[in-house]
This record gives sequence, structure tokens and C-alpha cells, in this order.
Amino acid sequence: MSFKKSVPSLTSLVALDAASRHKSFTLAARELGVTQTAVSRQIMALESYLGTQLFFRRHRSIEPTAECARLAAALNRHFAGIADSVAEYRAASTNGTITIGVTTALSQLWLLPRLVRFRNDYPNARIRVQSTDDRINLEAGEVDVAIRYGVAPFRDGDVVESRGDILFPVCSPDYVQRLGSTAARFWEGRYELINEDMKEPTWYTWQDWFSELGIQNSVFAPALSFNHYTAVLYAARAGQGIALGWSLLVQTFLDDGTLVRLGDASISAAGKFHIVVARRARRNLVLDHFVSWLIQELRAGSDDAETDRNDHVTSPNADPL
Repeated sequence: MSFKKSVPSLTSLVALDAASRHKSFTLAARELGVTQTAVSRQIMALESYLGTQLFFRRHRSIEPTAECARLAAALNRHFAGIADSVAEYRAASTNGTITIGVTTALSQLWLLPRLVRFRNDYPNARIRVQSTDDRINLEAGEVDVAIRYGVAPFRDGDVVESRGDILFPVCSPDYVQRLGSTAARFWEGRYELINEDMKEPTWYTWQDWFSELGIQNSVFAPALSFNHYTAVLYAARAGQGIALGWSLLVQTFLDDGTLVRLGDASISAAGKFHIVVARRARRNLVLDHFVSWLIQELRAGSDDAETDRNDHVTSPNADPL
């Protein structure tokens, strides 16, 4: 027997669901955009099909029977599943446009190498990446979700995930060889620092790093300075000196061996990296999936970072490499 022949009219089942939830034919009709008479007729037709009474009719209200309540609950679950499936299809195929705001460094060093995995799962999603080192104003409504470093909470969005970070010196494998036995305590030998000229007060400098570790050293002037952190790391990979590495941003290069960590000395960043969803975000299912994916990616490796934060080195007495 076909599905169509094994169930009553879907229109009548929809009417039953609405009438049962509202306990009113009038309110059900208002939800469905039809007349109260039309809903009443659908319910009577369904009662005739099932051979049983579905509602107790009172003067100004209706009450579903026990059997009707069970049937309506089952219908509601399945209708909700159908609605979710349709919404997911529409979001993935036509309405899945999302805009994410990140700094230039986060975009190039962390997000873009990972984004291919999300796009493989949602090939029809349209993703716009807004890379800027200026403060992203989520209240403007141009960005749906941002990855932001700082101290929460924020007035323009809701934080859904956060991750702390640590900072430690990194350089190329060749530069380690040049440092020789002083690699782990490079400040005791001849070394070259690479710095980023960043006006953002929450960004760390070499002076901050040395001072927090209590290292008394007068040679803080960097040999090279760049106005973008990405350039700092590429200069370090090219063997031009030592960069101050944020764990989240340098992990890809540590994994591929183009950068190595010098010793065990590190400091914990005062702020955290946060995933912030704009309160004015254009919500759709793809955005929900994208945010869930971002959360999982940010959490990946965070246990190791948290261990390092808890084992924060307050003295530079680290073992050599």
C-alpha cells in the first residue's frame, strides 16, 4: 500500500497538530492562514476517517482526547523534523551566506588552512572572510561572527567559546644551529629579535616577554620589525631571527617543522581568543553549523595549551633543546 493511501489527508493532520497545540480552532486557523470553518471541517473529516472523536467540544474551547494528544505529539515531532530538514537544505543550497571577521594574522595563519574542511562538508555555503586589524564592530550588522582577542564580555556580541594562549620564542631549525648551546637561553648569547610594530595595547612585545619572565637584559631592540605578524613569522621561517610565537598562530609551522620552539620559557596571555556571534547576525542553519565547527577547531589542541598555561614558566631556567 502506498504512503498516500495509508494515511489521511496531510492537510487534516496539519490542522490537527495546530488545533491540539492551541486548543482552539480559531487560533489554529489564524496560524494556518485559513478560516475557522476550514479547520473545523478538516477535523471532522479526520474524525470520520479514524472513526473516533478527537476533541471534546465545549462552549468556548476544545480539549483533545487522550488518543488525540498522543497522535498530535507524534505528528509534532515528525513535522519538526521535516521543517529542520527543509531549513537545512535551503540554508545549504541557497541561503547559506555568512561573513566572518578576523585579524589578518588569524585569517592567514589559523582560519584559512582549516576552512577547506568546512567547505568540503558544506560546498554550497557562501563564506565571506573580512580580514582587518581594525576593531570589528559587530553592531554594524556586516559581520555574523568574529574571532577576537581580548577580555570578555563584549557589548556587540555573545561569546560562545574562548581559548587562552601562551607566548614563547620560535625560529627556524637553521637558526637553532647558529645559536648552538645557547638556544634554550638565547638571551645569554648573540641573537636577533624580530618584532611586530603593533599599536594594539593588548599585543605583546619582546619587552613584555622578557619583563614578565624577570630576565634582566638591556638588548631589547629588534633586528627586524614588521607591521604584520604574518611577516614576522615568515621572516623567522627564513632564518632571519627569533619571533615571539603565539601558540594558536604558530602551531601549523611547528607541525610542519619550519619553526621550532626555543626552550620551555613561556608566558600566559592575559586575554583569550573568543568566538563572538553578532547579536544582529543573519541566522541560518549554515551559520549554526559554522559556529559549531569553529568551536571544535578552537578547542582542538586547547588542552595542551591549557597545560602550558598551568605550567607557566616564571623563571627562564629551562632545559636546553
